[in-house]
Amino acid sequence: MIPVKPENLPLGAHMSTAGGLHTALERGMKAGCKTVQIFTKNSNQWKAKRLKPEDIQTYKIRLQESRIYPVVAHSAYLINLCAPDKETLRKSLAAFKDELDRCELLGIPNLIFHPGAHRGSGVREGVRRIAESLNLVHERTGGLHVKSTIECTAGQGSVVGYRFDHLRSIIDLVEEKNRVAVCLDTCHLFAAGYEINTERGYEQTYDEFREVVGFDRLSVFHCNDSKRELGSRIDRHEHIGKGKIGPVGFWLLMNDPRFVKTPKILETYTGKDLREDVINLRKLRSYVDLKRERLSRRKT
Repeated sequence: MIPVKPENLPLGAHMSTAGGLHTALERGMKAGCKTVQIFTKNSNQWKAKRLKPEDIQTYKIRLQESRIYPVVAHSAYLINLCAPDKETLRKSLAAFKDELDRCELLGIPNLIFHPGAHRGSGVREGVRRIAESLNLVHERTGGLHVKSTIECTAGQGSVVGYRFDHLRSIIDLVEEKNRVAVCLDTCHLFAAGYEINTERGYEQTYDEFREVVGFDRLSVFHCNDSKRELGSRIDRHEHIGKGKIGPVGFWLLMNDPRFVKTPKILETYTGKDLREDVINLRKLRSYVDLKRERLSRRKT
């Protein structure tokens, strides 16, 4: 049995910061989150206004009041640390540095980012560029505590990071290895071909991850079901238990003692009333200590 009450597990969701960074914490509390993910700037723009001291202070006060921990950040989608185009790479480096700085000011421990797309130059070259980019940005941000957290990908197009050995190769080439962590997205894993929806496939997946990357690197899970089938290499999120992964995959994750303390964050659609987040969080908590035979009787 998991030695933590379901309501105390570090479960949460990505929260909007509309109206100010602190509002994400208020929304998180409303949805029943113990952890949340945010964007520290507009996710579809290169640049952002500087954080004002009063905004940082308000955020930190709300953070203490909320008892939400940790808050993690996701980087802007435009960033591509292995872009072969020099101008795109230049903008990506500047934007990534800025986001690391913003996280440090806010006390956010992890900045999650997509490794990037090699655009035809090949995985090996993409891996080399990503590591080189991280080394450059880390050199320009010496002394920061926030970790550059590589998110596994679904393998669509020319993106890097859909195999564990890609993640390992990037980490091996990063000079300050203590500044690098990993985020595993369940939808991405499944779409990339990792069979996490069966007990055998689940164990094989995490045995491989332990051997290739190591659990010491794992900082965050993104909990998303998948609209598309195993190995589709298409990234389409679905609500928990309603996709191709289904209840078994999330039951296995929620009852895995190795990951009890690892934050698990939803990235599925929700309306302004956060109803879908509330339902998905309730469902994940309901899987804890649920007998396998009882799970099989459920529809989702």
